[in-house]
Amino acid sequence: MTMKKLLISLTLACMTSGLLADEGMWQPHQLPTIEKQLKKAGLKLDPSDLTDLTGFPMGAIVSLGGCTASFVSDKGLVVTNHHCAYGSIQYNSTEDNNLLENGFLAKKFSEELAAAPGSRIYVTESITNVSNQISSGLNDKMTGNERYQHIDSMSKKLVAECESDKAYRCSVVNFHGGLEYYLFKQLTIRDVRLVHAPAKSIGKYGGDIDNWMWPRHTGDYAFYRAYVGKDGKPADFSEENVPYEPAHHLKVNAKGVDEGDYIMVLGYPGSTNRYRTASEVIHTFTESYPLSKELMGSMIDNIKNTSKEGSDARIKYESMLAGLANYEKNRGSMIESYNKGTTQERKVKLNQDLRKWVNDKNSRQEKYGDAIEKLDELVKQSQKTSKRDTLLGYMGYASQMMSTASRLHRLAVEKQKDDMDRETGYQERDMNRFTQSMKRINRRYDPKVEQSMVINLMSRYAQLPENQRVDAIDRFFGIDDGFNQDQLKAKLATMYGKTQLDKEDVRLEWMNKSVEDFEKSNDPFIKYAVATFDARQKLEKEEKELSGQFNSVRPKYMEAIIAYNKSMNLPVYADANSTLRITYGNVKGYAPVDGMRAVPFTTLEGITEKDTGVWPFNSPEKQLKLIEDKKYGEFYDKKVGSVPVNYLGTLDITGGNSGSPTLNNKAELVGLVFDGVYESIIGDWDYDPSLNRSIHVDSRYMLWVMKYVDGADNLIDEMDIVD
Repeated sequence: MTMKKLLISLTLACMTSGLLADEGMWQPHQLPTIEKQLKKAGLKLDPSDLTDLTGFPMGAIVSLGGCTASFVSDKGLVVTNHHCAYGSIQYNSTEDNNLLENGFLAKKFSEELAAAPGSRIYVTESITNVSNQISSGLNDKMTGNERYQHIDSMSKKLVAECESDKAYRCSVVNFHGGLEYYLFKQLTIRDVRLVHAPAKSIGKYGGDIDNWMWPRHTGDYAFYRAYVGKDGKPADFSEENVPYEPAHHLKVNAKGVDEGDYIMVLGYPGSTNRYRTASEVIHTFTESYPLSKELMGSMIDNIKNTSKEGSDARIKYESMLAGLANYEKNRGSMIESYNKGTTQERKVKLNQDLRKWVNDKNSRQEKYGDAIEKLDELVKQSQKTSKRDTLLGYMGYASQMMSTASRLHRLAVEKQKDDMDRETGYQERDMNRFTQSMKRINRRYDPKVEQSMVINLMSRYAQLPENQRVDAIDRFFGIDDGFNQDQLKAKLATMYGKTQLDKEDVRLEWMNKSVEDFEKSNDPFIKYAVATFDARQKLEKEEKELSGQFNSVRPKYMEAIIAYNKSMNLPVYADANSTLRITYGNVKGYAPVDGMRAVPFTTLEGITEKDTGVWPFNSPEKQLKLIEDKKYGEFYDKKVGSVPVNYLGTLDITGGNSGSPTLNNKAELVGLVFDGVYESIIGDWDYDPSLNRSIHVDSRYMLWVMKYVDGADNLIDEMDIVD
C-alpha cells in the first residue's frame, strides 16, 4: 500500500469511527443534537440556550452583510475586524487625512463618522422553516425556468409578508442545494458609524505577506456604533438619531484563554462546497481557480501601475486591493493544497462509494439513482461557458461605469412591472440600498485606474472562441471583426471622457428616468447598457434555466448524501451560505509539516522581531517603545511571558466568519476570529482535522492596544470588562 493510499484509509477510518474533531458549521436549532460533543469540548452553557435567537448570547451577534460583528455595550457599540470596517475607513480617508494610515478614534458620540453609504447592521430575530411553502406546486414536468420562477415567486411572497414591518429585512435561503428553505427575519439598522480603528500598521500588520500565515501578529479589530431614531426604530442617518440599545451585549474577558480551553464562534460564514461532486471539484481546481487567481493578480497590477501609493486614486482602491490580494492568495493556496493533497482521490472515492451504496438496494436506486446521473450531466453543461462567465463577471466588478449604467437601465425596465414581478434587487424594498450604492461610487472610482482594468479584461475576453463571446458586446466595442487593443483603448478613452455617470447627482437623476429616456441618451455607457441589454437578458435566462434544472436534482442528490452520511456515522450539517452558524473547538497548535510544531500563541515580542520599519512590518514607534519597556499592564500572561497577540483554534470557519466574536465556555468575548492558516484554506471543500486551524486576535491584545497605544479609555469604560 502506498503512503498516499494509507493516508486515505486512515482518514476514512477516523471519519467512520466518529472521530471528527470539531468539524461542522451548525445551525442554531441543531445544537441540542450535538450536546455531548459540545460538553466534551468544554461548553458550560446549556446548548438549548444557543437556539434562542433573541436571548443571550445569540441576541448580541449581528451581520454586516459580508462579515460578522457583535454588540459589546448597551449603547450599540459593535466590534468587528479591521478588515471588515476597511471600506468605511477608506471611504472617510483622504490624501490629507488618511485614516487607514493614522487610525481613528472618536472620544465622544459627536465625533463618530458615518460609515460608507449602504453600511448595515443586521440583527437576526427569527429563522422559520418554509420548505413546504416553497416546494408546494413544484413538479417534475416543469422546465428549469418555470421551476426557478416558481421558487422566486413564492420566496418574494414570503418576504413581502415578513417585511410588513419596514424595520426588518427578510430573505428566503436554501440549504442542501434546495432540499430545505428557511425564512430569515433581521432587524436592519441603517445608521452605522465608525467609532475606532487602529492604524493599518496594527490592524493589518503583516499585510498580504502574513495573510493566511502563522505565526501572526495582527490587531484585526475595529468598532462601529449602531444608531436609530429617537423612537428606537431603524432610521436613515440623522444628527438627531441616538445609539441603539440592544437587548443583549457580550462581556469582554480581559484574561483571555489558555491552551486547550473551549472556544466557539457565532457568525455568518459565507460559503463552503463540501458536498460537491468529483467533477465539480476537478473543474474548480484545474480551471476556475487558476483563471480567477490570474485575473485577480493582473487587476492588482493594473491598480498599482496606475495609482501612486498614498495618492487619492490609490486610497479609492485600497479596499478593492485588499480584497483582491486576499482572494488571490486564497486561490493560490487552494490550488497548492489540492495538487499536494488527496482531495480529488477522496472525492472520487466518496462518489464511488455513494453510488455503490445507492445501488445496493433497489429502493435507493429508484429514489436517488436518476438524480445522481442527471446532476453529472448538468455539471458538464454548466462548465462549457464558465470562462466567459467568469470574465464578464470580473468586468462588471472592475467597471463601475459599465455596471452602473446597466443597473440604472435595468431599473427603468423593471419599474414598468408590478413590484412583485420585478427582479430581486429592483423592487421598492431595494431602493434605499440602490440609492446608497449610487452615492458611494465616487470614493471608490478613478477613470484611469478603471480603464486599465477594463482593457486588461476585455483583451482576455476578445481571445475567447467566437462562439463563446456575446455578439452585442463584440459589436459595441468593435471587436466583432478582430481585436485591436489600440482601437479599444481609444474607444474607452472617449467613453470615459464623455460620460456623466461619474457624477452622483446625475446617477440619482437617472434612477427616475424612463426606458425611452435611456434609449435616447448619448451617454456612452448608457448606450452600452441599451445596446447589450437583450443579449445580457438572454444569458440571464439561460442561467435561470440551468439553475432551475439544478434545483430539480441537487436536493435529491443531497438527500442521498445525508442518508449515506448517517449510515456511516458522519456529521450532517449544511454547507455555509451566509446564515447564522455556530462552530466550536479548543485553543490548540498544529504541525504544518513534519518536524515542526506551531504553538498556539504569539506575543508582543514577535511584533518587534518582525518589524522592519517598512510596510507591512512598520509598527507605530509608540507601540515598539511600550514593548521594549515591557509595559504589559494588567494584560500580562505568565504562561506566555508577555501579552498574547493572536492564537490558534480548531474551529471550522470560512469567509464571512471574519469579525465573529470568539467566546469562551461562559459566552464571554475572548477575541475575534479573522483568518485561517495556509494549510486549512482548502477546508471550504475538504475538511482536515489535523490541519484546520482558525486564527484569532486575543482580547488581551485588543485591550492593550486600546489602552496603551491609542488611548481608547472611553470605549474600555463603556464595555463590561471581566476577569
